[in-house]
Amino acid sequence: MYEKNFPHKRYQETLDFLEKHISKDSQLLDLGVENPLTERLKSTGYQVENTKGEDLDLDFSSVIHSNANVVTAFEIFEHLIAPFNVLREIKADKLVTSIPLSLWFSPAYRCKTDKWDRHYHEFEDWQFDWLLEKAGWKIIDSKKWTNPVNKIGIRPLLRKITPRYYIVYAERVS
Repeated sequence: MYEKNFPHKRYQETLDFLEKHISKDSQLLDLGVENPLTERLKSTGYQVENTKGEDLDLDFSSVIHSNANVVTAFEIFEHLIAPFNVLREIKADKLVTSIPLSLWFSPAYRCKTDKWDRHYHEFEDWQFDWLLEKAGWKIIDSKKWTNPVNKIGIRPLLRKITPRYYIVYAERVS
Protein backbone atom coordinates (compact mmCIF):
# COMPACT_ATOMS: atom_id res chain seq x y z
CA MET A 1 0.00 0.00 0.00
CA TYR A 2 2.81 2.44 0.86
CA GLU A 3 5.47 1.27 -1.61
CA LYS A 4 6.08 4.78 -2.98
CA ASN A 5 4.51 7.00 -0.35
CA PHE A 6 5.21 5.87 3.23
CA PRO A 7 3.44 8.24 5.69
CA HIS A 8 6.40 9.03 7.99
CA LYS A 9 4.99 12.39 9.16
CA ARG A 10 1.48 11.01 9.83
CA TYR A 11 2.85 8.07 11.81
CA GLN A 12 5.13 10.30 13.89
CA GLU A 13 2.35 12.83 14.62
CA THR A 14 0.05 9.94 15.59
CA LEU A 15 2.62 8.33 17.87
CA ASP A 16 3.50 11.65 19.54
CA PHE A 17 -0.19 12.37 20.24
CA LEU A 18 -0.81 8.85 21.55
CA GLU A 19 2.22 9.02 23.86
CA LYS A 20 0.96 12.36 25.21
CA HIS A 21 -2.32 10.80 26.40
CA ILE A 22 -1.98 7.02 26.72
CA SER A 23 0.48 5.15 28.93
CA LYS A 24 2.40 2.20 27.52
CA ASP A 25 0.87 -0.19 30.06
CA SER A 26 -2.57 0.32 28.48
CA GLN A 27 -4.22 -2.44 26.46
CA LEU A 28 -5.07 -1.07 22.99
CA LEU A 29 -7.65 -2.38 20.56
CA ASP A 30 -6.82 -0.88 17.18
CA LEU A 31 -9.75 -0.86 14.76
CA GLY A 32 -8.50 -2.17 11.44
CA VAL A 33 -6.12 -4.89 10.37
CA GLU A 34 -2.50 -5.01 11.47
CA ASN A 35 -0.41 -2.54 9.46
CA PRO A 36 2.95 -0.72 9.60
CA LEU A 37 1.61 1.71 12.22
CA THR A 38 0.61 -1.24 14.43
CA GLU A 39 4.15 -2.55 14.20
CA ARG A 40 5.55 0.86 15.10
CA LEU A 41 3.25 1.10 18.14
CA LYS A 42 4.33 -2.36 19.31
CA SER A 43 8.01 -1.53 18.81
CA THR A 44 7.65 1.50 21.09
CA GLY A 45 6.13 -0.61 23.88
CA TYR A 46 2.36 -0.51 23.34
CA GLN A 47 0.29 -3.69 23.70
CA VAL A 48 -1.89 -3.70 20.59
CA GLU A 49 -4.58 -6.07 19.37
CA ASN A 50 -6.18 -5.41 15.98
CA THR A 51 -9.60 -6.24 14.61
CA LYS A 52 -9.53 -8.90 11.91
CA GLY A 53 -10.81 -7.08 8.85
CA GLU A 54 -14.50 -7.61 9.55
CA ASP A 55 -16.97 -5.03 8.25
CA LEU A 56 -17.28 -2.73 11.27
CA ASP A 57 -20.51 -1.31 9.92
CA LEU A 58 -22.12 -4.71 10.49
CA ASP A 59 -19.94 -6.77 12.83
CA PHE A 60 -19.01 -5.28 16.24
CA SER A 61 -17.91 -8.55 17.86
CA SER A 62 -14.20 -7.60 18.14
CA VAL A 63 -15.18 -4.36 19.85
CA ILE A 64 -17.80 -5.89 22.13
CA HIS A 65 -15.58 -8.78 23.29
CA SER A 66 -12.39 -6.78 23.79
CA ASN A 67 -10.97 -6.16 27.25
CA ALA A 68 -8.86 -3.23 26.04
CA ASN A 69 -9.09 -0.03 28.05
CA VAL A 70 -8.19 2.12 25.02
CA VAL A 71 -9.52 1.92 21.48
CA THR A 72 -7.57 3.45 18.64
CA ALA A 73 -8.90 4.05 15.16
CA PHE A 74 -6.40 5.67 12.80
CA GLU A 75 -7.96 6.56 9.46
CA ILE A 76 -10.82 4.07 9.85
CA PHE A 77 -14.08 5.97 10.35
CA GLU A 78 -14.00 7.64 6.94
CA HIS A 79 -14.33 4.15 5.40
CA LEU A 80 -17.51 3.29 7.31
CA ILE A 81 -21.01 4.13 6.18
CA ALA A 82 -22.24 4.43 9.78
CA PRO A 83 -19.33 5.03 12.19
CA PHE A 84 -21.82 6.10 14.90
CA ASN A 85 -22.82 2.47 15.46
CA VAL A 86 -19.38 1.08 16.25
CA LEU A 87 -18.52 4.18 18.31
CA ARG A 88 -21.53 3.42 20.56
CA GLU A 89 -20.43 -0.23 20.99
CA ILE A 90 -16.92 0.55 22.29
CA LYS A 91 -16.58 -0.63 25.89
CA ALA A 92 -13.23 1.06 26.59
CA ASP A 93 -13.31 4.40 28.36
CA LYS A 94 -10.63 6.05 26.19
CA LEU A 95 -10.50 6.62 22.44
CA VAL A 96 -7.74 7.99 20.23
CA THR A 97 -8.81 8.39 16.64
CA SER A 98 -7.70 10.23 13.55
CA ILE A 99 -9.26 11.01 10.21
CA PRO A 100 -8.29 12.72 6.99
CA LEU A 101 -10.10 16.03 6.77
CA SER A 102 -12.27 17.02 3.86
CA LEU A 103 -10.34 19.24 1.45
CA TRP A 104 -12.36 21.67 -0.63
CA PHE A 105 -9.83 21.42 -3.46
CA SER A 106 -9.74 17.62 -3.65
CA PRO A 107 -12.53 15.04 -4.10
CA ALA A 108 -13.07 12.21 -1.63
CA TYR A 109 -10.58 9.36 -2.03
CA ARG A 110 -11.72 6.31 -3.99
CA CYS A 111 -9.63 3.35 -5.08
CA LYS A 112 -11.40 1.70 -8.01
CA THR A 113 -9.71 -1.68 -7.53
CA ASP A 114 -10.22 -2.18 -3.77
CA LYS A 115 -13.70 -1.74 -2.30
CA TRP A 116 -12.23 -1.35 1.23
CA ASP A 117 -9.88 1.45 0.17
CA ARG A 118 -12.53 4.14 -0.29
CA HIS A 119 -13.72 7.05 1.79
CA TYR A 120 -17.45 7.16 2.36
CA HIS A 121 -16.96 10.22 4.57
CA GLU A 122 -14.35 12.93 4.60
CA PHE A 123 -15.25 14.98 7.63
CA GLU A 124 -14.72 18.56 8.63
CA ASP A 125 -13.42 18.77 12.19
CA TRP A 126 -16.75 20.02 13.60
CA GLN A 127 -18.62 17.12 11.96
CA PHE A 128 -16.29 14.56 13.49
CA ASP A 129 -16.51 16.25 16.89
CA TRP A 130 -20.30 16.16 16.67
CA LEU A 131 -20.26 12.47 15.71
CA LEU A 132 -18.08 11.62 18.70
CA GLU A 133 -20.16 13.69 21.12
CA LYS A 134 -23.41 12.21 19.84
CA ALA A 135 -21.95 8.70 20.25
CA GLY A 136 -21.17 9.37 23.93
CA TRP A 137 -17.59 10.69 23.89
CA LYS A 138 -16.14 13.84 25.43
CA ILE A 139 -13.23 15.32 23.49
CA ILE A 140 -10.30 16.08 25.79
CA ASP A 141 -7.68 17.10 23.21
CA SER A 142 -7.26 17.37 19.46
CA LYS A 143 -4.66 18.33 16.89
CA LYS A 144 -4.47 18.98 13.14
CA TRP A 145 -1.52 18.81 10.78
CA THR A 146 -0.71 19.24 7.12
CA ASN A 147 0.46 16.64 4.62
CA PRO A 148 2.73 18.43 2.17
CA VAL A 149 3.79 16.69 -1.03
CA ASN A 150 6.97 17.36 -2.95
CA LYS A 151 5.35 18.43 -6.19
CA ILE A 152 4.82 21.70 -7.97
CA GLY A 153 1.36 23.17 -8.50
CA ILE A 154 -1.63 24.79 -6.85
CA ARG A 155 -2.84 21.67 -5.00
CA PRO A 156 0.62 20.84 -3.60
CA LEU A 157 0.90 24.45 -2.39
CA LEU A 158 -2.52 24.20 -0.72
CA ARG A 159 -1.49 20.89 0.94
CA LYS A 160 1.45 22.69 2.57
CA ILE A 161 -0.85 25.14 4.36
CA THR A 162 -4.18 23.29 4.71
CA PRO A 163 -4.53 20.76 7.55
CA ARG A 164 -5.18 17.27 6.18
CA TYR A 165 -5.28 15.14 9.33
CA TYR A 166 -7.21 15.50 12.57
CA ILE A 167 -6.58 13.43 15.69
CA VAL A 168 -8.70 13.35 18.84
CA TYR A 169 -8.33 11.99 22.36
CA ALA A 170 -11.76 11.41 23.92
CA GLU A 171 -13.14 9.77 27.01
CA ARG A 172 -16.45 7.97 27.42
CA VAL A 173 -19.17 10.07 29.02
CA SER A 174 -20.58 8.12 31.97
